[in-house]
Amino acid sequence: MPYATAADGVRLHYEEAGSGTPILFIHEFGGDCRAWEPQLNYFSRRHRCITYSARGYAPSDIPADVDAYSQAIAVSDALAVLDHLGIARAHIVGLSMGGFATLHFGLTAPERALSLTIAGAGYGAEKQYEDYFRGVSLEVADRFATLGAVEFSKTYALGASRVQFQNKDPRGWQAFADRLAQHSDIGAANTMRGVQAQRPSIYDLEDQIRACTLPALIMVGDEDDHCLQPGIFMKRCLQASGLAVLPKTGHTLNLEEPALFNQLLAEFIAMVEAGRWTPRDPRAEAGQIMKTT
Repeated sequence: MPYATAADGVRLHYEEAGSGTPILFIHEFGGDCRAWEPQLNYFSRRHRCITYSARGYAPSDIPADVDAYSQAIAVSDALAVLDHLGIARAHIVGLSMGGFATLHFGLTAPERALSLTIAGAGYGAEKQYEDYFRGVSLEVADRFATLGAVEFSKTYALGASRVQFQNKDPRGWQAFADRLAQHSDIGAANTMRGVQAQRPSIYDLEDQIRACTLPALIMVGDEDDHCLQPGIFMKRCLQASGLAVLPKTGHTLNLEEPALFNQLLAEFIAMVEAGRWTPRDPRAEAGQIMKTT
């Protein structure tokens, strides 16, 4: 079983398939490396696809100390995987927790990214919900620690932005819920406490985000309510970004709508590699309604 070693010695299990320009997929809190299977199957036909299980997710190591988990460490771990594989630059694709890691990757190590795909990222970012998000994240952490993943996954998998997946694809949703039930109790709790509850709001990073020139694709489901406004915010701030809103769709974008997700991502990567995904034309002034002079 292949492993990369993080800066602090934590082992990160990774999987790869295909050859070509590399794509690194970073999973969400409710997933692990298996959550990207529809994308590895599709994109490995023309790309070198890599995904990994974050620290706290078996078969990667599961540190018992919550201080071993943070947003900055999540970025460092992604870089460790690329370093281990000898990859200088890659397209970085992340969902939810992985979407935040992707954004921070672009802010921290832009020279290592060919592009950023930030999907379903926004929970806790809205300033009016910041304190609530931190509190509920700690509550979720406690539930994983006390009830265990097998029991608490039955609740977590039926969140307000997960039921769309269940309604569309009960079999796919059940596979997601089964994987969630296999999570490490302590790994899930520490990830919630160290990464989710402590990460900064993207609204507090506006200056850094505006300075980022990397090509970026932002994807969000229209029924993933707490990601919609952050998605629009990132669209307005990232100089070379596009925003795709998937209709009648919740949070688990790449699994709930795999064909549409793959189509949008494939077109984006093709445009980037052709040099045609450029910053917004300065003539497209956001404040203008109609031109009169």
